[in-house]
Amino acid sequence: MINGIINVYKERGYTSHDVVAKLRGILKQKKIGHTGTLDPEAQGVLPVCLGKGTKVCELLTDKQKEYRAVMRLGIETDTQDMTGTVLREAKVDCSEDEIRSCVEGFVGVQEQIPPMYSALKMNGKKLYELARQGIEVERKPRRITIEKITIERIDLPEVVMTVKCSKGTYIRTLCHDIGQSLGCGGCMSDLVRTEVGPFSIEDSVTLEQIEKIRDTGELDSIIKKTDFVFSHLPMLILDETAERFVRNGNPLFKDILKNNCKGLENLVYEDGFLVRIYSKDGEFLAVYGWKKAKDCLCAVKMFL
Repeated sequence: MINGIINVYKERGYTSHDVVAKLRGILKQKKIGHTGTLDPEAQGVLPVCLGKGTKVCELLTDKQKEYRAVMRLGIETDTQDMTGTVLREAKVDCSEDEIRSCVEGFVGVQEQIPPMYSALKMNGKKLYELARQGIEVERKPRRITIEKITIERIDLPEVVMTVKCSKGTYIRTLCHDIGQSLGCGGCMSDLVRTEVGPFSIEDSVTLEQIEKIRDTGELDSIIKKTDFVFSHLPMLILDETAERFVRNGNPLFKDILKNNCKGLENLVYEDGFLVRIYSKDGEFLAVYGWKKAKDCLCAVKMFL
């Protein structure tokens, strides 16, 4: 079984589920999971976890993401992108300064109402299934963070921008909301995801490329080890005594740390501070976090 993560470039027309299904066929392996959906018409980075790497699917879903989006002002649709039915058209008579000022106002922590055409579930049914039946239901706003918006180009009625944001952010809805704020309406006409955590579009590979690489026997060249996701965390290396504690899921108290670990100079004794744990032979064992109340490191995620 192959273990690790492949940085897949999801092409237009595929669902995230399609990508997983096709990879199962290419790699002849069932244990595969993706790290957060991309709309079928969207393209870009979709990290796919293999084997033991599936343990980090949820953690990657939580990572900050970056998108390059094209916002089309003057048009509102029911899907909040150009694939939907046009609900309203308006003249775009706002200036570039007004657009830049408006967009800047969307940076920060905010409440966003998810679109009806989304995979979120309500009472067991996906919202887009209800929307296709002409049913609209009230959606609770969700707290998101827009870290940064960089306007790359304004060529009215289109605005090209790069957005860094938290999980759960709908770029379609962001474009819609900006259009509403400007008074002319707006929707998304194109979307490319350029980053998910440490994975960037420059290093991504298409399904066709993966198949060719498989045929040359060089799959290892594109598969990141599971601990790549945690490469930003300090590393602790354990001797046999401390390793036994970790293999049993036990906490690491200060006396064990002091006498049986290397890398303590990077450890910060603050609540929630995370470290990656390795055996002296280099095996990635776990991610541990400091628990101030217990005065020790405790298991956050095991990778044995």
